[in-house]
Amino acid sequence: GRRTVTGPGPGRPPRRRGTRARARVRTGWVRVRAAAGPVLQAAAAGSVAYAVGREVLGHPAPFFAPVCAWLCLGFSRDRSVRRVAELAVGVAVGVGLGDLIVHVIGTGVWQIGVTLAVAALVARFLDRGPMLTNQAGVQAVVIVGLPATATTGGSLGRWTDALLGGLVALAVAVLTPSDPRRHSRRLGGAALTQVARVLGRLGDGLARRDADDVEDALVLGRSSQALLDEWRDAARNAYDVVRLTPGGRRHRDELRRHVGAAVLADRAMRNTRVLARRSHATLGAADRHPLEPVARTVHALAEAADDLAHATVEGSDPAAVRERLRGVAADLDPYRLGADDWQVQSLVLLTRSLVVDLLEMAGEDQEGARSALPAL
Repeated sequence: GRRTVTGPGPGRPPRRRGTRARARVRTGWVRVRAAAGPVLQAAAAGSVAYAVGREVLGHPAPFFAPVCAWLCLGFSRDRSVRRVAELAVGVAVGVGLGDLIVHVIGTGVWQIGVTLAVAALVARFLDRGPMLTNQAGVQAVVIVGLPATATTGGSLGRWTDALLGGLVALAVAVLTPSDPRRHSRRLGGAALTQVARVLGRLGDGLARRDADDVEDALVLGRSSQALLDEWRDAARNAYDVVRLTPGGRRHRDELRRHVGAAVLADRAMRNTRVLARRSHATLGAADRHPLEPVARTVHALAEAADDLAHATVEGSDPAAVRERLRGVAADLDPYRLGADDWQVQSLVLLTRSLVVDLLEMAGEDQEGARSALPAL
């Protein structure tokens, strides 16, 4: 008999759980590869700051030196001098004010509130950046909550340790410049590869009329959201950095395109998930629908998304992909592909939105992308 198609729920088969697990592992590994270099640099900077504080400054336990170095560098590839300096000043201001307030009014419940207010207001006076204010408040509270001991190097020991950590972080930022496009390119390639993978699985499910493949595509698409969000944030951060640096001016156009492409990739993935849900419902209907034309179209879009991923990583113009997508778009006439079957026609209509997203990612303007579609 005909297999009954059930929606996702607590009784999801192990295959779907395995698909979700593999997607999470794959996405996590992308994050690890992207963060490995910055993490190792920040860890080395923390060790250097601690060693200088103990061996050069003579502080038995220069705790705030590695803390400040790590906070300024962390695992981010956004190592702009302004950002690192902003964090370093924030930590130093917080530690210095905390030491001063503890010396004047001591520690306690109400002193915490006073410390937070004073540190935040001083930081806002010094700079408009939120990072400086946040770090000043946090470090000031740490100082009030953890009073100085004999091992800190005197009344100004913690402040000098924080200043030392900030200087080491600034040295790392200056001496290890990186191409601001690299991280965004890598994440963009990974995100678009996920779009291609979801479309490929969905195309397989439609071609084979396999509801398991269609649901796997839906699960994979949902689990990819974190990667898409990460690309969007990384592209925006990189674009903000190059806008503020004279040397980054030549990269502005590409990173501006990345910002737009990340938004479009998120929209394309959402449209793909909608298409997968509608396909799942169509496969569960009692009637047999002619899905082969839609399956061929989805496979063509999967190949286009994969080519867009390679073009993003290489920083090249996907002109050939644009031409192929125009050809795919020109065939998306729901009345021709869907014949008299309204369910297939609805799948074609959803695919039209998806191909517009991909065309815009390939460099087509919105009007040109929409005009590539047959009139309804």
